[in-house]
Amino acid sequence: MTGIQAVAIMFGGAVGALLRFLVSSGVYQWLGRDFPYGTLAVNIIGSFLIGLLSEGLLAEPVGKLAAAYRPALLVGFLGAFTTFSTFSLETLSLMEQGQFVRALTNILISVLLCLAAVTLGVVLGRILMLLPLSLQPGHALPYGQVILNLLGAFLFGFLFELVSMHLKMSLDWRAAVFIFGLGLFSLVSGLYLILHWLEGCSDTSHGWSIPLLLFSFNTLVCAFGAWLGSAVWRWL
Repeated sequence: MTGIQAVAIMFGGAVGALLRFLVSSGVYQWLGRDFPYGTLAVNIIGSFLIGLLSEGLLAEPVGKLAAAYRPALLVGFLGAFTTFSTFSLETLSLMEQGQFVRALTNILISVLLCLAAVTLGVVLGRILMLLPLSLQPGHALPYGQVILNLLGAFLFGFLFELVSMHLKMSLDWRAAVFIFGLGLFSLVSGLYLILHWLEGCSDTSHGWSIPLLLFSFNTLVCAFGAWLGSAVWRWL
């Protein structure tokens, strides 16, 4: 493991742990604490994302940056975002309280739903990355990656609303952080999309016109996804 990977994993773990706390706390506030809804939610979400990312966007990393953020997301972020230890502790707590039916229910639905979520993520990731879109002869774009970018932007918008609600940010700060985060996500995902496209491109006679078009299109897709995620959270 290189130094870059170690730093990436630590950063991903820190972000994942913070988001786990915020998401689980939000779910508990929404559904109550009579059942481990928060832990169940983060484990299901994490299972789906690790299946999707392991087979989709990160299946063929391009360059050192991609090779570094693969363990940062799969090991660091998702490893810290999900939690088996809290699931075990909460199940034991239900047993000690004499709520054996709820404890058994928590075990069964956690295992079954997490397995279903990771299976769905893997299948969706494989399907998306096998869907080519021919722009013109010699130019093929796996538009499944654009869909993955849309999903990532949607998740960003959804989680941003959750985090900003807990932090009680002012409107000015919310706008600034939202624009900065969305811009950073759009930049990284757009550059990855262009690198991936250039790697499989057999005709570069059109220069940078198509890559710039792809970057602009990806930016619009990410903006729409983030807005949709934010709108869904407010609707809930």
